[in-house]
Amino acid sequence: MARGKIQMKKIENPVHRQVTFCKRRAGLLKKAKELSVLCDAEIGVVIFSAHGKLYELATKGTMQGLIDKYGKTCRGRAPAEQAKEKEPLDPKDEISKLKQEIEVLQKSLRYMSGGGAGTMTLDELDVLEKHLETWIYHIRSAKMDIMFQEIQLLKNKEGILKAANKYLQEKMDEQHSVVTDMVPLMTTATNIQYPLTIHSEIYQF
Repeated sequence: MARGKIQMKKIENPVHRQVTFCKRRAGLLKKAKELSVLCDAEIGVVIFSAHGKLYELATKGTMQGLIDKYGKTCRGRAPAEQAKEKEPLDPKDEISKLKQEIEVLQKSLRYMSGGGAGTMTLDELDVLEKHLETWIYHIRSAKMDIMFQEIQLLKNKEGILKAANKYLQEKMDEQHSVVTDMVPLMTTATNIQYPLTIHSEIYQF
């Protein structure tokens, strides 16, 4: 039975999304290794999961070595090409671009607050989708950081409580040991009979 075509959109189910990520990540790294071996190529792959976890692969040497090589290659490009990249935008063009971005964001906010009412072009919806994905990523990262901090705080409290419990248990054991040692002494003292002695001088006439 032929497999159905996979739709290129975000997987909503978090479990299925994580499973797909693990499988596709392993496949991507495997293909990168095969390409490096077959074609004697230097390949570096950097992957960040949705939770910000880093996965990397350097087929030859180290990732830092590949990054250094990439930096040297970029610095060695033609000066004219670098100057073109660093050339500032015309102020009017920059202002116009910023106005367009602001208009798209304002329109997106009205679109979302109105429950999807109104019209947006396909390009505007693409921009909105990218912004939403970025915001969701930052929100999830912030949530994960807060949860991690709370977990660490609870672990610290747990350690403090365990230490206090151990200290109190040791004190109780010491008190119990002292009481246990005193019981035989108290029993011995109780069993001792002291004779009644009366001085005879009192009865002499």
